[in-house]
Amino acid sequence: MKKPILIATLTMALMTLGLGGYYFVTQQADPFLLKPSNKKIVSLGRTVYADNCASCHGEKLEGEPNWQTPNEEGYLPAPPHDETGHTWHHPDDVLFGLTKFGLVKFAKLKNHKSNMPAYEDILSDEEIVAVLSFIKSAWSEEIRGVHDQRNALAAERSKP
Repeated sequence: MKKPILIATLTMALMTLGLGGYYFVTQQADPFLLKPSNKKIVSLGRTVYADNCASCHGEKLEGEPNWQTPNEEGYLPAPPHDETGHTWHHPDDVLFGLTKFGLVKFAKLKNHKSNMPAYEDILSDEEIVAVLSFIKSAWSEEIRGVHDQRNALAAERSKP
């Protein structure tokens, strides 16, 4: 009599754990990686940006001149990260992937020239999120709202 009760109890426990795990994976409460309203994260991001990004993307996020036209070596100059660029056109997970792995690796491009380094061995994931949060914090409320809509759409598309 004890063995069937033990088997039933273990079965129920495993089912509960399985359903809980499924819920956790499929029902993420916050699909947004970036935290542009978190002053501590943005402050760290400002410092990391100044040390690692500003030399190419500009101290004021302005990017390099003629950023949409390849230079004589075939490389595109660094784009701006302010509202005049295209950074805000991409959801958080894409921005994170591009920064961590670099354009060529993240987008699986072949025969593409890019000066954008991969930061996977340079910055921690937290520092990458902080830099991107700093960048987003500089955008207007309108552009941040559009970017949030892109995140929500990307999160909706990734649901099973």
